Amino acid sequence: MTATTAVSAPGTGAAATGAPPPVVRFEKVNKAYGSVRAVTDLDLTLYPGETVALLGPNGAGKSSSLDLLLGLRHPDSGRVEVFGTTPRQAIVRGRVGAMLQSGCLMEEVTVRELVGLACDLHPKGHPVDEVLERAGITEIASRKVNKLSGGQEQRVRFAFATAGASDLIVLDEPTTGMDVSSRQTFWGAIREQAKQGRTILFATHYLEEADAVADRVIVLHRGRVLADGSSAEIKAMAGARRISFELDGPVDETALRALPALTGIEISGRTVRIRSTDADATVHAVYGLGLYPHGLEVTGLGLEQAFLAITDAAAAVEESAR
Repeated sequence: MTATTAVSAPGTGAAATGAPPPVVRFEKVNKAYGSVRAVTDLDLTLYPGETVALLGPNGAGKSSSLDLLLGLRHPDSGRVEVFGTTPRQAIVRGRVGAMLQSGCLMEEVTVRELVGLACDLHPKGHPVDEVLERAGITEIASRKVNKLSGGQEQRVRFAFATAGASDLIVLDEPTTGMDVSSRQTFWGAIREQAKQGRTILFATHYLEEADAVADRVIVLHRGRVLADGSSAEIKAMAGARRISFELDGPVDETALRALPALTGIEISGRTVRIRSTDADATVHAVYGLGLYPHGLEVTGLGLEQAFLAITDAAAAVEESAR
């Protein structure tokens, strides 16, 4: 994979001809904290009914972008619109529900009291029992908030995000601290929200979640959109395939690392895992070295491998430009 392939024009997502009015629009948005540029000329549009995963390495601008969308911070330049108005106006009207990483929950009140308050304050609030059940916290409704585990706190935050009939739900690393069972229950609830026509935007480091849940994936890198499309399109954009095999004899790492078309290689004992932009040429060269690989497999990249390939290539382009 060449570096230019990784940073080529992003996919259009739902922005096809005749698309409905956007839910969210970023136009040339910039945000800096001192000398650190968190968001740079960001153009981004979300449409009704999409479930969108926001990916990127640490420092890519994910949380800053969500803060701008929610009106928690203001752009230095450019414009952010939510349902055709300012983020603050959209939130006051009850059109946006949010689940953030940061922020403390009120202590010395029960889960039911806290969630009930959120339902009462929402312009289109749901019955509290319905919200508790959807978030999977009915059994802990009488527990004090300061007695909750990290995963339980996350589910209470989700209850806040879905306390009313919001049209856009924004989730920042929503399953951090949840066990596997809780994560499955959580995403089941999110799918139900999506089926009701709501737009879902979530930032996550769990790429398998993005692959399984999102119908659109946006990759940020240093505050810019690096890739935008379906999970399958992101994988194809990486332009590489995965090769794995085992060797019987000694492993010559120098020779293997010199194989053609490599974008990455991992050697663990006698097991070799390779990313290649031309799998046929790479495998042919393996045999050309006089090696006899066992259990040879050639597959497409998973979303995690594609993500790493794309962001690594972008970093390499930036490094060569310095």
